[in-house]
This record gives sequence, C-alpha cells and structure tokens, in this order.
Amino acid sequence: MSVVRLIFAEISHRKLNFLLSLLAVATAVALFVGFFTTGEASERETTRLMRDMGFNLRIVPKETDMERFWAQGYSEQTMPEEYVQRFAAKENISYTHLLAALQKKVAWQGRQIILTGIASQEVLPGSEKKSPMKAVYGQQGAGIQPGTVYVGYEIAKALQLKKGDTIDLLGATMTVAACLAESGSDDDIRITASLRDAQRLLGEEGRINEIKALECLCRDEKVDSIDLLRTQIEEILPEAKVTQLRVIAKTRESQRIMIEKYLAFILPVTVIVCAAWIGVLAMINVRDRREEIGILRALGYGSLRIAILFLGKAALIGVVGAVLGYLAGTGLALRVGPGIFKVTASGIAPVASLLVWSLLAAPGFAALSSFIPTVTAVTQDPAITLRAE
Repeated sequence: MSVVRLIFAEISHRKLNFLLSLLAVATAVALFVGFFTTGEASERETTRLMRDMGFNLRIVPKETDMERFWAQGYSEQTMPEEYVQRFAAKENISYTHLLAALQKKVAWQGRQIILTGIASQEVLPGSEKKSPMKAVYGQQGAGIQPGTVYVGYEIAKALQLKKGDTIDLLGATMTVAACLAESGSDDDIRITASLRDAQRLLGEEGRINEIKALECLCRDEKVDSIDLLRTQIEEILPEAKVTQLRVIAKTRESQRIMIEKYLAFILPVTVIVCAAWIGVLAMINVRDRREEIGILRALGYGSLRIAILFLGKAALIGVVGAVLGYLAGTGLALRVGPGIFKVTASGIAPVASLLVWSLLAAPGFAALSSFIPTVTAVTQDPAITLRAE
C-alpha cells in the first residue's frame, strides 16, 4: 500500500484525532489572520483618534514671541504659505499631516472672536501629494468649503445661529456650515473658515502664521523627540521653529506602544498553544498506534516511510487548516472589526497575501509540531512493541 493511501486510511480510521488536529491548525491560522487584519485597522484607528485629539506639533515663524504666543494662542508674525510645501519633497522626517493655518483675534458683533483659516488639504511629506482634510474640529466632511464657516458654541449661542444661516463677517457674507458643540476651550469663541477666505478677510493673502502637524510615530525612540524635531525643522525650514504639545504626543506614543506590545504578546502565545495542542494529539496518536507501527515495521516498512506517514498527515492537516483558518479569520475580522474600529471600518478588507503565507507556514508548523512524536514512532523496536502486545 502506498504512503498516500496509508495517510488517507489513517485519517479515515481515526477521524476524531484528525478533526482535533485540524481544529488546532485552523484555530492558529484564524487567530493570526484575524489579529493581523484587525491589527492594521487598530493602528489606523489609533492614528485617526489621536489626530482627532488635535495636532501635536505647531510650527510658527522663528521671530515669534513665545510668551505672547501662549498668552494669545497664535503667533502675531506671519510667513509665506508656500513654506509648507518644503516638506513635500522630504522623506524620513518626523513630521506628517502638515496643515497651513492663519488665525487672529478680531472684534466682531461687539465681541472678541478668533478667526481661523484652515487649508482644505494636508501636505504629506515624501509624497509630493496632498490629502483632503477628513475632519476639522471633529466635524466629518471634506473640509471647510469657500464661503462657509464653522461657528463656535458660545458665538452660536449668543447670536442664536444655526446651520444654514448667513452672517456678515468682516464685510463678507458667509454661510454657517455647522455650529460646533461646546468644547470647553477657546474653540467656543472661534469662527473657522477656509484659508483663502480668512486670508482675504484679514488682508493676509498668501500668508499664514502656523503650520499644524502630527509627529510621526516611526521616529527613533533613542533620540529625544523635541531635539530631533527641531534639528529637522532647522534643515527644512530655518525661518520657523517648532513646539510640541507633549501631553498629546505622549498619549499617541503610549497608545502605539500598547498596541505593539499587545500584538507581540498575543500572536506568539496563540502559536505556542496551538503547537503544543498538535504535538500532544500526535503523541497520543503514536501511543494508540504502537501495535500498528510494530506490524508495519515487521512487514518491512522502513523508518522513512513511517516518518512520511506521520509528517505527511501533519502537512495535509496544515494545508486544509490553512484554508479553513484563513476563511474563518478573515470572516471574523470582517464581521467583528467594523464594530470595534468604527472610524476605519471601511478599511478592513481581506488580505490575500495572508492566504499564501498560511499555505506556506501551516504545513511546516503542523509537521514541526509532530516531529517529536514522529521520531518516537520511527525509533520503536517492533520486536519489543509486538512482544508487549
């Protein structure tokens, strides 16, 4: 009888052992695929949520008086808007999602407000491309459209404004795109417009007084964060200086480290447990088949053929388990993931390359887990085995 027929005869004779081993491999693959697929979504979700907390880097003109900057919340100095484009051609820097802004306190309707202009697109360093704004002050949309404004809570409350109203803002008619919820910060007395509208209303065409940015999470942790940021800003934009909002930066870094440690812990543990599971089942199979192995050896089956029998069965279990595990893991990620990662739910998708890796790794994983029981099987003396029986 050929080894292939022996493998299928073995599977048919010991269905429960086969199914339990298959379940172990499929579980390992499913958990790996599920964690990997949702792990990428988790990283994206963290980035989005941390970005919604606010940009943690503020780049301002070099001559800015920082005492007045912190007292007022913005720089009184301005710089050319084109400065932000200098980052576009740079790669491997610690700045990302750069956004040009212009803001100033002005008197309007008998009160002091902060008029802020936000660019409609972010600059992505290293890509020479721009990315449309996905959110402004927590409002979902494609950014602030020309001729429209977002009105802070206190202003909207005092003037009884609502979405769709028109206001006269410094001589220009603007439509209220949204009235923001109470934030408990100076955003409550802020009116936000497109950068072009704000520049025109403030008489600062082509000028900005701040570049907002996020600190890249891929920086070298051995180098002090703010020192690295300032070294890079000196090389890219010597006419400016950078300040870091450490609370937000630290929160982002802590969240990233937590996710990385979690995945680094859970995946190896899953693989080890499933490997032990398969190994125990293979050992039980060898113990239960001692008399059969002795008969095969007595009939002239060599150690190599018996080893191929056990390892071939393990490899077959690995292939079938890889397919089933990939389908189960992907299905689980697609079903559960969107409910957990609501912001990046649309980005959760099957990763076809994981099926290839599963088909390559799972048979080897199953065979390796069965290696010790296989060695035990091929080293048994058939005379001793049959005498015991």
